[in-house]
Amino acid sequence: MYVIAHLSDLHLDGSDEARDRLRRITSYLREFSRPADVVVVTGDLADHGLESEYAEVAAGLKLDVPVLLLPGNHDRSAALRAGLTSYVDSPGDGHPVHQVHDVAGARFVLVDSTVPDEDHGLLSEESLAWLDGVLRESVDGPLFVAFHHPPFDLHHPVMDEIMMRGRDSFEAVLRDKPVTALLAGHVHNAMASTFAGIPLRVAPGVRSSIPLPFEPASSGRVVDPAAHPGLALHIHVSGEPLQTLYRFPA
Repeated sequence: MYVIAHLSDLHLDGSDEARDRLRRITSYLREFSRPADVVVVTGDLADHGLESEYAEVAAGLKLDVPVLLLPGNHDRSAALRAGLTSYVDSPGDGHPVHQVHDVAGARFVLVDSTVPDEDHGLLSEESLAWLDGVLRESVDGPLFVAFHHPPFDLHHPVMDEIMMRGRDSFEAVLRDKPVTALLAGHVHNAMASTFAGIPLRVAPGVRSSIPLPFEPASSGRVVDPAAHPGLALHIHVSGEPLQTLYRFPA
């Protein structure tokens, strides 16, 4: 059994509230009698992309298991690289921050779906070519592709303007590749879907939730900061479908 703890959208900003919400998640993970094999955080680590915020990220995610990080639209590539050198292994010194990590027999391809100074997601031709090459490499164990922006609409008038664009090109690269699952964030909601015939799992937000317009919690607001912070636990067993459990520690 291989266990992935999947977090997203920490939005650390120097406030006690943001730190406390992340601490509720990490405290929960530390109490496991059988530790997760890896923690994957799918973006929006910082709220403003400041060096001080990445120092908070580094301090807040000190765990006894490997932690993999990738950027979201609130992050800034240079500051992220400078502040999280012990977490991020990516060639170059700016954008994009693509990574490949092998952890305990599984491969994680972390794709930077951000567009500098924009909130929507998009993978350039160069990024798609890089991804295609990596996915053609031989891998013995499970293969996960993680990114920030989901390639679908949330059916939310604000969020749908800042989802991933260029989805057909992304799908063409993923199609018929031996990918176990896709992992994403950005929408601050626990979601399960498929894309390119591959299971797609979205982690809930640590900092807040984004209710759909027809939900009572929306009250005309885009963000619900009072919702419990959450995470996803993905359970992979060879020969069995991927299982995902969502947890919201009190």
